Amino acid sequence: MTFKLGLGGGCHWCTEAVFQAVEGVLKVEQGYISSLEPYDQKSEAIIIHFSDLKLLEKIIDIHLQTHASTKQHSRRSEYRSAIYYFDLEMKSRVEAVTVSLSRKRNQNYITLILPFETFESSRESIRNYYKTRPDAPFCKRYIEPKLEVVKRMN
Repeated sequence: MTFKLGLGGGCHWCTEAVFQAVEGVLKVEQGYISSLEPYDQKSEAIIIHFSDLKLLEKIIDIHLQTHASTKQHSRRSEYRSAIYYFDLEMKSRVEAVTVSLSRKRNQNYITLILPFETFESSRESIRNYYKTRPDAPFCKRYIEPKLEVVKRMN
């Protein structure tokens, strides 16, 4: 069985690269996700497909540790900190894991848990951004530090 979640935080180039590096993630789709009002504006995000529900805590923990999940900033509408669920069973699981991680890490996460509504794929030329441009200044400055976090958590 395959499971999926939408994840939004920072730039989808970063989020895509982070989850392409996570063991057990089968597929990463980069694009823009919207939810229901008042979160119906598309925001940069990814959809991940993963092989085992046992990975859920690790996936959420990595997501929370690799973007600004504890503070607001001026570009939150473009970079919404969110976990998008596709069914109510996954919503319950995500809520429980998020509360547990908040206690474990002593953090107050602002990450929203929202129903998935729509997805628009990024244009082909920017998909797999890190894989196709690992030496680009953006990748060196923003993506590689996040990949170091993944290495420690994998």
